[in-house]
Amino acid sequence: MVDASPITAVLGPTNTGKTHRAIERMLAHDSGMIGLPLRLLAREVYDRVTTRVGEARVALVTGEEKRVPRRPDYWVCTVEAMPTDLEVDFLAIDEIQLAAHDQRGHVFTERLLLSRGRRETWFLGADTMRPLMTELVPTARVVQHPRLSRLASAGAGKLSRLPPRSAVVAFSTAQVYEIAERLRAHRGGAAIVLGALSPRTRNAQVALFQSGEVDYLVATDAIGMGLNLDVRHVAFAALRKFDGRDVRDLDPAELAQIAGRAGRHLADGTFGTVAPLSLPDGVAAAIEAHRFPPLRRLLWRSSELDRSSIDALLASLRQRPRARSLKLVDDAEDTAALTRLAGDPAVRARARGSEAVGLLWEVCRIPDFRKLLFESHVALLAEIYGQLSGPSAALDTDWMAARVAEIDDAGGDIDTLITRIASIRTWTYISNHGRWVRDAAAWQDRTRAIEDRLSDALHERLVQRFVERGGGAVRGARAPSGARPAPRRAEAEPPPAVEAGHPFARIAALRALLAPGPAATAPEDDRARWVEAIVGAPHERFSVDAGGRIADGEQPLGQLARGPTLLLPDVRLAEIEDLGAGARSRVLRRLVAFARDLVEELLGPLRSPEVRALPGAARGIVYQLEQGLGTAAARDAEEQIAELAPEDLALLKARGIEVGERVIYVQQLLRRGALERRLALCAAWFGRGCVPACPAPGAVSVPVARGVDPRAYAAIGYPVFGTRALRADVAERVHRALASGEPAERLSGWMGCPAREAPRVAASLLG
Repeated sequence: MVDASPITAVLGPTNTGKTHRAIERMLAHDSGMIGLPLRLLAREVYDRVTTRVGEARVALVTGEEKRVPRRPDYWVCTVEAMPTDLEVDFLAIDEIQLAAHDQRGHVFTERLLLSRGRRETWFLGADTMRPLMTELVPTARVVQHPRLSRLASAGAGKLSRLPPRSAVVAFSTAQVYEIAERLRAHRGGAAIVLGALSPRTRNAQVALFQSGEVDYLVATDAIGMGLNLDVRHVAFAALRKFDGRDVRDLDPAELAQIAGRAGRHLADGTFGTVAPLSLPDGVAAAIEAHRFPPLRRLLWRSSELDRSSIDALLASLRQRPRARSLKLVDDAEDTAALTRLAGDPAVRARARGSEAVGLLWEVCRIPDFRKLLFESHVALLAEIYGQLSGPSAALDTDWMAARVAEIDDAGGDIDTLITRIASIRTWTYISNHGRWVRDAAAWQDRTRAIEDRLSDALHERLVQRFVERGGGAVRGARAPSGARPAPRRAEAEPPPAVEAGHPFARIAALRALLAPGPAATAPEDDRARWVEAIVGAPHERFSVDAGGRIADGEQPLGQLARGPTLLLPDVRLAEIEDLGAGARSRVLRRLVAFARDLVEELLGPLRSPEVRALPGAARGIVYQLEQGLGTAAARDAEEQIAELAPEDLALLKARGIEVGERVIYVQQLLRRGALERRLALCAAWFGRGCVPACPAPGAVSVPVARGVDPRAYAAIGYPVFGTRALRADVAERVHRALASGEPAERLSGWMGCPAREAPRVAASLLG
């Protein structure tokens, strides 16, 4: 692809604001897409973007999750799941140095070489990419920003003496568990973050840490890719990892990526090791100075695949790159699966012709989430391909239901649940290929619900095992000597009382506040499910009244509040005092996104592609209408009106926009539902005491009340004229009659006011 649009490479250490800057730049364009290295990070960025523009304008696309509204402007994706045939104004790829990764690198390299935005492209990553970026993308402008906070070495320290807000990093599940057990014994408990956790479990675990319910986090290098945590110190409990082929030492740049999680924004951070482990000579200094050897080669695979036959496809996958700085990926999982299946006579018999070979390649690209026996994964792929290439061209519903039902079991220990979550991810991925299954939407809902149940159970097991929950335990201290651990209760057994100082006191209080039934019988995991249900709820689940109060059915959730502009209200949560900080932030994020969608839905008639395509003067009028929630004074748009050609006026009218002598308005936004939403936004911006009461249904005018801001009347579609606030369409109708010589007294019925007020209203309309 020719680099026609500007390309920027934002390279540097962690905590330099690279991703934040990319998001801001994307939102400055009319459309955009950002590719991220992890499903968890994609969800985090999606949450951030939707709080800015609402969920109606943002798509989330990963291998296992697709949330695509009817007409999205922005796409948040994992790098592998980016729709490469979609054109957007702005495109960004995060953590581009992963182009050197043995398994995934070729995908990042392909995006580096071929993916571009129409108007602008950004690549974000480590400074180790600078030489190869300059060589492979010579038109890129390389920029660098300093780290926002200082990262300093703290040497080695005992696990029992780690400072609060520490993350301990290990590279095997067994070691993570062992460290978490020790922290439970010494410090009351720890949250767990593993790459194998589902987003739901990971969010629940991180919420424990972020809210201060626990002061320690034990994680693998899953925290190294941009997940924003309140970590002040990172302690390495190991410096070697199994990378899928061998056990090897982590290089200094990899250690720096993880250590850089300490200290966020302007808060300084420290890193070190768990004694007696120590960093090799010179590594600590390199991490502090952010100086590492540059990358020499990136992984590559041809994007021009020949699907005419299996052998032709394998040959194109083995085609070698021409650039010396590129290395052919020789052990990609999907290629290995294709190689195995190519030796199966039954598969070869079916894979004849480009369409059948293309389908086989799609099947081979189903990820091996389970990571058990590769032969087992290949056998599953063979079965799937056999069904998809058969007469029905879809998976057998009964067969798939039986396989999924085997996984739908929330019993078992931590490792069992993690294995089941990995297994259900396979079926979620498959169900997101709509043409592979009958009633794909139902299967997506079913597999997602199973993953949610397994995730909730996993979170509960992690808390039971790694967080001290005996009565009287406080954060950072052990239970009193001789105290017995709380017995495991049956599901129907009421939960024990929780003392005020206990780390989970706030969760217990929340249970009492929000439980639909008696507080004593609602289990704690119902609270987690309630939060998850709110976070994942569609726009239609929530309601807002004319006073700006947001509710979920009868449950009050929050209140619209004054934000930076009338169109960007903030949200205050309802008085849910005992909701943990992590849960509060997630619920608040969802409500802010709802508020953005509320504005987008209200102003939909002004934001359609047809309206956006209007000429300059007409767009200026549309802008004024947006700022007035659908109403603008004609005198404030005199210059734009003067520039309107007759055809422009016709285009505006065709889209429901009326350009009158005194008022410009959108007819659709004078309806009852729109009026209530306009009032809600005005209540947030002007203050509830400075907005009018909601006009009665069908009211053509209301008397101007003392203390109400006149701008608030205009913003709900009732601009003030004299002693009355007239509905915009009525104001224009009356103005035309007055201009034709009709006496004001005869028009009082049109104005909806007593005859004695009509002359003052008429004088204002004609003034």
